[in-house]
Amino acid sequence: MNKTEIYGELTKLIDEHKILQDEPLKPHVYTRIGGKADFLVFPSNFEEVQHLVKFSLTHHIPYTILGNGSNLIIRDGGIRGIVINLTDLTDMRLEGEKIIAQCGAAIIDVSRFALKHSLTGLEFACGIPGTVGGAVYMNAGAYGGELKDVLESALILDNQGEMKRLRNDELEFSYRNSLVAQKGYLVLEAVFALTKGDSRAIKEKMDDLTFRRESKQPLEYPSCGSVFKRPPGYFAGKLIQDSGLQGTRIGGAQVSTKHAGFIVNIADATASDYISLIRHVQKTVKEKFNVDLETEVKIIGED
Repeated sequence: MNKTEIYGELTKLIDEHKILQDEPLKPHVYTRIGGKADFLVFPSNFEEVQHLVKFSLTHHIPYTILGNGSNLIIRDGGIRGIVINLTDLTDMRLEGEKIIAQCGAAIIDVSRFALKHSLTGLEFACGIPGTVGGAVYMNAGAYGGELKDVLESALILDNQGEMKRLRNDELEFSYRNSLVAQKGYLVLEAVFALTKGDSRAIKEKMDDLTFRRESKQPLEYPSCGSVFKRPPGYFAGKLIQDSGLQGTRIGGAQVSTKHAGFIVNIADATASDYISLIRHVQKTVKEKFNVDLETEVKIIGED
């Protein structure tokens, strides 16, 4: 199918105003880098997501799932096929001591929703910039907490476009990984099992974590967050700092002078700048400490 034919078929699946052609992806990711998407679409409900995925599979058109782009580098050549942006799926509701949140809701907003209802367990997520779907995908965590600690189940879309609900133990969570990531599934909804707590104590903890995050992380620049996973027995940022790499720059990308675990976009960086700097950091740390730094950030798209 050519682009005109694909567009015509897409308009049968979702509102044409929610279909963008040759859309620059820079405004849709935290790093503010990346090329264009052939089609960027914004489904309004789970059924539209399912229809889009099945359409892509039937016609052998590549599709890519995008949340708010907080832990993502999109290469300069952009993304072919259909990019399905889930940020319109933000509903959340309360059922007893459980919060059911759609995939596009910011995990920060879910933690604030928990605070509003005096529920404890999600305080650690008050500074994680990703969406619910992305947080489940990578078992996001911070300050000693991880999604697996509070997630009861997730509604997913599998590789055939079928909806399934998976329990926590079926999601095979590990450090910054899950069955969802391994299989390339799509998270539609998550159920968080929390407990009643004291709202004042919950807020105090969230305020403390927010202060610690804002004082240590380079939030004044676009970035993809923490670039590398924590290697066993080490801290990535400390290894990078001890390698003398803090402040190192390639093009518009720089190893943050505030926190060495971050690479920031200080001057209209390209994805090539970012990726080259990541490789340089990995090579240097390997040479100095014989430690392999594995990327936590996801890199997608074409050169």
